[in-house]
Amino acid sequence: MSSAAELPGSAEEPRSTGESPAANDAAAAIEIGAGGLLGASGQLTDQEDDGQSAERPYPGGIPEATVARLPVYLRALYALADRGVATVASDELAAAAGVNSAKLRKDLSHLGSYGIRGVGYDVEYLVYQVSRALGLTQNWPVVIVGAGNLGRALANYGGFVSRGFRISAVLDSDHSMVGRQLGSVVVRHVSELEAIVASSGVAIGVIAVPGGAAQAVCDRLVAAGVTSILNFAPLVLNVPEGVDVRKVDLSIELQILAFHAQRRSTERFGQAANPAAAGSVGGVLGWDPGNERSRCRPEP
Repeated sequence: MSSAAELPGSAEEPRSTGESPAANDAAAAIEIGAGGLLGASGQLTDQEDDGQSAERPYPGGIPEATVARLPVYLRALYALADRGVATVASDELAAAAGVNSAKLRKDLSHLGSYGIRGVGYDVEYLVYQVSRALGLTQNWPVVIVGAGNLGRALANYGGFVSRGFRISAVLDSDHSMVGRQLGSVVVRHVSELEAIVASSGVAIGVIAVPGGAAQAVCDRLVAAGVTSILNFAPLVLNVPEGVDVRKVDLSIELQILAFHAQRRSTERFGQAANPAAAGSVGGVLGWDPGNERSRCRPEP
């Protein structure tokens, strides 16, 4: 690459084809990144607590924590719909989503959705409500910058269209990738980024490039008018106020899982099952023997 504004070639990333778990995780991440606030008015269904129906406006906004859980509810609802389930009780839906039923009912109340006592929620209507709250009832144009391993997996993922997303373009600086068919689009050169954003009305930019090129790509997306960005690069992007960035870092999630796995092992056996492994995990998690805050670690 000749400059930071261009992308390293896809050969720098591991090879991957077809729909992969990473693509599915990325799809969920994009759905979360598209979550927003409600500002329209709508109708309430019958209340679960008293069985009475009411007409009232939607709240002016939804708490961010609720927004983050809505895609999880939607995924569970799609699974129920695929099984032909017409209605679902709050405790059943909460179990499928991994939350308690009281939290689920409170979250859905922000959408103006109340189930019917003894019956539950209408699955089809709740899918519509959650989709509308997340802004998924319209077609969001998405551009993917980076046609390496992850970019190819995302472009080949077939679930975006049914979730309200349309891949408008995949861009890369590697001339050997330009012209290749990925999903429903042909890879184009990254030099066309600004023109594509303008002509396609791109709403969401996905950064799937190595860390060294990510900030420059982000700057170009922002300058072109993109205000929602999903970042897979291993760094924190600097963006101006009014630009929303969602970061997906699988290595961080794995480190958190390693922490919990080590803690469970310690609780079960009274000590780490593998001291050498425990030491390496501690190093990965950032433990520093010279750090005052680390001295609470038990002596060997």
